[in-house]
Amino acid sequence: MDKLRGRAETLKTARLLGVEPDALAFLGALPADDVRRFRTECVAALYDRAPEMLDRIASATKLVPAGVAAAISQKALGPRLAAAVAGRLEPARAADIIEKLPVSFTAESCGHLDPRRISGIVDRLDENLLVRISVALAEREDHVTMGRFVGHLRDGALRRILPQVSDAVVLRTGFFVDIPERLGQIVELMGEERLAAVIATAAREGLWPEALAVAGMVTGQQRGRIAALAAAQPAELLDPLVVTVAGQGLWESLLPLVALLGEEELRVVAGLPALRDADVLGGVVPAVVATGLWGEFLPLVEVLPEESRRVVASRAAALSDAELDALVREVGKRDLWDLVLPLVELMSDEAKVRIFALPAFEEKPS
Repeated sequence: MDKLRGRAETLKTARLLGVEPDALAFLGALPADDVRRFRTECVAALYDRAPEMLDRIASATKLVPAGVAAAISQKALGPRLAAAVAGRLEPARAADIIEKLPVSFTAESCGHLDPRRISGIVDRLDENLLVRISVALAEREDHVTMGRFVGHLRDGALRRILPQVSDAVVLRTGFFVDIPERLGQIVELMGEERLAAVIATAAREGLWPEALAVAGMVTGQQRGRIAALAAAQPAELLDPLVVTVAGQGLWESLLPLVALLGEEELRVVAGLPALRDADVLGGVVPAVVATGLWGEFLPLVEVLPEESRRVVASRAAALSDAELDALVREVGKRDLWDLVLPLVELMSDEAKVRIFALPAFEEKPS
């Protein structure tokens, strides 16, 4: 799911810098972890070199009651500057002031707060207030800011927030989450019925990339549940998933989920119209070569209609000797010969001769 993570990191960086995402399109060529590190460095550059004026304002707020400081923040500073000042305060003092502010003002300010200060402030805020701020952010459709905050929220607050936000908000916030390790717990708090509703919403509203991103960040068992729920969607809603994956090059996110499906679910996916499209099938083979996901792809190939399997066989036969050699070695390592030999049988005689001549193929265990 590196491409989806990279996309999310790029969008979060664009939001941080106040620029259009297109201005950062060059980041798309970098690994997601590198883009995340770049965003972290941007945070340091933006917030560590704050003007001395902010420290003077922060010092002044310590001399007046929290209510007065809140009034000054709202009337004189505005959301952006108030957030900058909050980032220069001790978390306890910042929380005292925030509790005196209107929720709408705080929600608008949240997007400008130093991300490194979030945890300390959130830990000191009343749960009722956290719930109200979160719902306000959802109403503002500020999913990037929600993604920054959600990982810091206590379970009690999350239990109260989840019923008050839409399934689409859950998906979009999950896509932008800054602490992916928390997603597993959030999925557990949702429960099976809500999780099913969220996946159904992904199907209806075309939020498959967001659903794939979430699936890639949760635990293995949860990933299997998401895969099964996706496979249970009507074909007319599931087919756009394959079209979207093919169009956006997201096979590395989808195929590991497909590999978790049972035989009947796998046949449902194999029967989708998109997987009878020669262009789609022709595009998936290079993606599998690049990611090494042959073990995840071949079980699906086995249950494809014969015409579709011939397309895959033809495209595989056109791979370079080096790529075919890597394929055969992977097959041997994972003992997938029963899946790959029927595919070889569909190739031309010339392709078969070339494949059987590969050193790796000759090393096939008896």
